[in-house]
Amino acid sequence: MRRSVIIGTGSFIPERRVANDEFLANRFYMDYGDSIDPANNPHTIDRFREITEIGERRWVEDDQLTSEIGHLAAEKALESAGIDRESLDYIIFAHNFGDVLADNRRCDFCPTLAARVKQRLGIANPECVAYDLPFGCPGWVQGIIQADYYLRSGDATRALVIGGETLSRISDPHDRDSMIYSDGAGAAVFEAREVNDEIGIVAHATRSDTIDHARLLWMGRSYDADHDDGTLYLKMFGRKLYSYALTNVPGVVKKSLDRAGLDLSDVKKVFLHQANAKMDDAILKRIFKLYKVNDIPEGIMPMTISWLGNSSVATVPTLIDLVARGEMDGHHLVQGDTVILASVGAGMNINSVVYRWA
Repeated sequence: MRRSVIIGTGSFIPERRVANDEFLANRFYMDYGDSIDPANNPHTIDRFREITEIGERRWVEDDQLTSEIGHLAAEKALESAGIDRESLDYIIFAHNFGDVLADNRRCDFCPTLAARVKQRLGIANPECVAYDLPFGCPGWVQGIIQADYYLRSGDATRALVIGGETLSRISDPHDRDSMIYSDGAGAAVFEAREVNDEIGIVAHATRSDTIDHARLLWMGRSYDADHDDGTLYLKMFGRKLYSYALTNVPGVVKKSLDRAGLDLSDVKKVFLHQANAKMDDAILKRIFKLYKVNDIPEGIMPMTISWLGNSSVATVPTLIDLVARGEMDGHHLVQGDTVILASVGAGMNINSVVYRWA
């Protein structure tokens, strides 16, 4: 059988650390209404950490762009894979805002970020197809699902899938939710292999709910009317999003396991989008509840949100890269380990991939 197997991973974690107390100078507003008294900011920040577990996040430098950090993650993945980059058939770049300049916060999608990365990689092969995938936070996971179709069909042999974002550029400094967002990039190289065992991508599931949920994440003007210059920033209805995720993500994960013919007891790790620690913990509990299991194995869900924040499409590939390289204490993978890759985000979209480590 033909399977899609990870042969190399890479990530780019910005050097700039932004601690929670750096937001103490910000005046936050409650929606488009009254401001929160600055004297309450320490309480606001303490409460924020209690809920999300985010203590700091990473931001890019002013001269760095999403396509550039995506390229750096891709270089590491290709080095890890040890292949000729000209042998790539596809480059898929998952993101949602394109390249956004530090001093001109407009989304730049043309040419595609994938094309920019292909150029920076120096790939001349015209049959290496490069395109972008905007799919909310689940974009990178959806990218590997698309790559899997190409690879298993025989249309392609190798695909590079990148996820990158600079959310610091589209965050409203007068919105408390801005403390969630961060920057980063992750990448993986997938190769089609004829195998006898069930390895690589075994199964997947995806759903999109738009009728009632399309605008739980949306773009709007600053909450500070005096700051409003027409720039659009990322906004979300946090409580509704939280409820949607808890209600629907566990079922998508179970559907992917059912399609693989596996039980939750077969899973070694759950790589879940790093959105909010409290939400991720609740989702994991709901997944286990579906299987009528109360005791969750310690260390089954690696977490980076406390020090990396939420970098959207970059969270899952960054997690995988850190664990694959042995850079997360207490987490490692060996051949035959079954893992879940799952995400939820704007759209609203949810996806889950069952992967067996090769």
